[in-house]
Order: sequence, then C-alpha cells, then structure tokens
Amino acid sequence: MTQLISHVSPQSLTEVLQAAGYRVNQTEQNGIVQLLSASQGIGYAVRFGNPAVEQGSYVDFTFSCALRVQGELPEGVAERWNASRRFARLSLQGEFLVMEMDVVVAAGVSNDHLRGNLELWDRLLQEFIVYLRDFAQNGAAAQTAKVAVTEQEEVAL
Repeated sequence: MTQLISHVSPQSLTEVLQAAGYRVNQTEQNGIVQLLSASQGIGYAVRFGNPAVEQGSYVDFTFSCALRVQGELPEGVAERWNASRRFARLSLQGEFLVMEMDVVVAAGVSNDHLRGNLELWDRLLQEFIVYLRDFAQNGAAAQTAKVAVTEQEEVAL
C-alpha cells in the first residue's frame, strides 16, 4: 500500500530533491524558509505556501526560477509561453522574467507524484531556455536582451 503525503516540510522536500540527485541549500530570509537548487546550471527556488496543521509543514509549494532581464525584453515572451504551455507560467516582475509551477499535496499524493512534479519542473526549465533562444531566433524581437541564467552564464536573446 502506498503511503500518501498530505504535507511537506523543508526537510522532507530536501530529501526528495536529494534522492533525485539535486544539491539543495536551505535558506531563511525574514523568517521565510526556501530551498535553493539548480538544474542544468539554472538556479531555482522552492517556496512554501499554505501551512499545514503540522507545525513547520505546508500543503503546497512553488518551484520558481527568476532570470534577470538586461535590456529590453521582446514583447510577448510571457504571453506566448503561457498560451502554449501548461503547468508553469511566466510573468515579468520588475527586471525579472519569472517561471513558476505550483505543486499541491493537500489531498494526499504519492512520493512518485512528487518525483513526477520534479521531473516535469526539470523538463520545463530546459524548455524555458530553448524557448527564449528560439523566440529571439524566430525574429519575434528586433532588439537584443540578455537574460542572466547564473552569474557565470547568460542567454543572449
């Protein structure tokens, strides 16, 4: 019988990520705990949402990848992604292009479900970078913008 997970904690989600081969750092800012990790050299955060009955646990969380935009972002980047993709949404937040994906465990999910969401997130991150490169190459923008993926690498649009 599969045991269902109805809440996650920073520690339990760290274990899920580490079991999948990801390095994870736990940080706290203004009393809010988040997990930091990366896939294919692209950094992302895991932010916890609604608290569960159990102290220090949550019934949902969000994968979030924020890329700094340098220059002018081509018009329609977020809108076209959102119209053509499911599960993760793009938004422009100040000077950041942010991709986010929510995961809800409130009703009870299997460990395989959590792992599947992690695999989906990983794939979407890869698609995101390809999407940004293709968007520029297909002439969607005449101007060049740079999106900082990490401090060492930038994706030229």
